[in-house]
Amino acid sequence: MLRFLTAGESHGEALTGILEGMPAGLKINASDIDKDLKRRQEGYGRGQRMQIETDRAKILSGLMRGVTIGSPIAILIENKDSSIDKLPAVKNPRPGHADMAGILKYGFNDARCVLERASARETAVRVGIGAICKILLGEFKINILSRVLMIGGAKDETAIKEKIDEAIKSKDTMGGIFEVTIKGVPPGLGSCAHCDRRLDAGFAEAIMAIPAVKAVEIGDAIECAGKPGSKVHDEIFYSRGKGIYRKTNNAGGIEGGMSNGEDIILRGYMKPISTLMDSLNTIDIDTKKQAKASTERSDFCVVPAAGVVGEAVAAFVIARAFLEKFGGDSIAEISRNYKGYIAGLKM
Repeated sequence: MLRFLTAGESHGEALTGILEGMPAGLKINASDIDKDLKRRQEGYGRGQRMQIETDRAKILSGLMRGVTIGSPIAILIENKDSSIDKLPAVKNPRPGHADMAGILKYGFNDARCVLERASARETAVRVGIGAICKILLGEFKINILSRVLMIGGAKDETAIKEKIDEAIKSKDTMGGIFEVTIKGVPPGLGSCAHCDRRLDAGFAEAIMAIPAVKAVEIGDAIECAGKPGSKVHDEIFYSRGKGIYRKTNNAGGIEGGMSNGEDIILRGYMKPISTLMDSLNTIDIDTKKQAKASTERSDFCVVPAAGVVGEAVAAFVIARAFLEKFGGDSIAEISRNYKGYIAGLKM
């Protein structure tokens, strides 16, 4: 079974991740991981932290001569700003962030004990793990991409930049919508047998777990909720040239918890970032008196970067389902299983 675990704080020495269940025989180049790490750091509206860090992945285990050997893969991403023990205590929790809920949960009197782990900085290692999953999927011509659909109500690039500029000028933040598309997925990944094996459930959990994402959409679910079934469901056709196909993809490539062979379409809806340079009202956790929320070095908008994180977590989910369906201990064994299944579909 494919699974991963991450560790590390925003201003700790490093972020680390362990990916277990990757088959033997897969060639991994750290430079391929670094490309996605760089993409995560880009985007209009990013803050000063991205000017400090230059994320690079160091693979600590699971490879020999650049090829997987079936053992857990450990990756390390060092933090240039590793000042966690020198940073001041945070006494004024930020509305919308994990600060207040974490203080109450763990009994802290310093929100820094919460925010260091709750920070979206942790998504860098998820992107690293997802990049390895993308390499596996690429062996079977499954590709993943993302795009921004909307930021602050604006949809075209010029208007989006204007919205972000407005937020920067007013010391505010902007949220929006990103879309992840997975192409080349064969039908039959996932399962209708149990709720925790449904492919759509896995995607919903993975996308929702990205910081600041408050809603997840698969296909045209929101629009379709207001339409009759006759205008929603993707009719099925067959021709010798195409085989089984659909003329529409309102379902976003998933029916009954399983992939149906169409492109998988996922959307994440992000709230604006919680750290505002013009702080909102809160309380001082020691005195309980009204105060202005603490400020941390932060971004103004991260929707494009969140799309890259969305690609990564979606890659993990589809890779896990792929290995569950075609599982083996090596790429060669998985390839035989996959080819046999695809040949059967054509029959």
